[in-house]
Amino acid sequence: MRYELVIFDNDGVLVDSEPISNTILAEYLTELGHPTSYQESLRDYMGAAVHRVHDLVGERTGAKLPDDFDDTLHARVFAAFQQELEPVPGVTDVLAGLVADGVAYCVASSGSHERIRVGHRKTGLDQWFEEDWIFSVDDVGRGKPAPDLFLHAAERMGVAPERCVVIEDSPLGVEAARAAGMDVYGFTSMMPADRLTGVNGYFSDMSQLRELLA
Repeated sequence: MRYELVIFDNDGVLVDSEPISNTILAEYLTELGHPTSYQESLRDYMGAAVHRVHDLVGERTGAKLPDDFDDTLHARVFAAFQQELEPVPGVTDVLAGLVADGVAYCVASSGSHERIRVGHRKTGLDQWFEEDWIFSVDDVGRGKPAPDLFLHAAERMGVAPERCVVIEDSPLGVEAARAAGMDVYGFTSMMPADRLTGVNGYFSDMSQLRELLA
């Protein structure tokens, strides 16, 4: 394999959380008087840290979300995760293949450390990720589309950015990977390929990824 480190996004790439979390986010924003459809939530917030929700609502309406918005949103999402969350089909086979090939990997997510760990425990992915291989927007000052998170992950894993490849499913994540000087492959199970511009390649099924990375 031509890469020394594979950096996975979490939501939508490792765990099938985007339908759950964006449904809840759209419903909660609508409940608060900011009508938002599921598709609009995907368009505006998929792949982003929660501060983007505050920023966009403020820009568009001049309103401020409640002080407990983050806590309430996370509580609702985590409760749904416990009932519904599953790993992305085929992702454990990909991880097993990387282990067999001796290729390092990690996760770099716009979600909090708590969100990552809740999802991994529910789906059994926790057995595939050591603590030192988990990186969150909590660890850096700026989230995607800034390159900070991916650069932080590469530094901590001891691999130069040009030897890394990022697996992403959101435009913000692709932009961040490119800004970090890394190759990036776009997972199109939910996001149309034409919105993931600038990637090195696309794939719609995890079974296709190993061949792309070879």
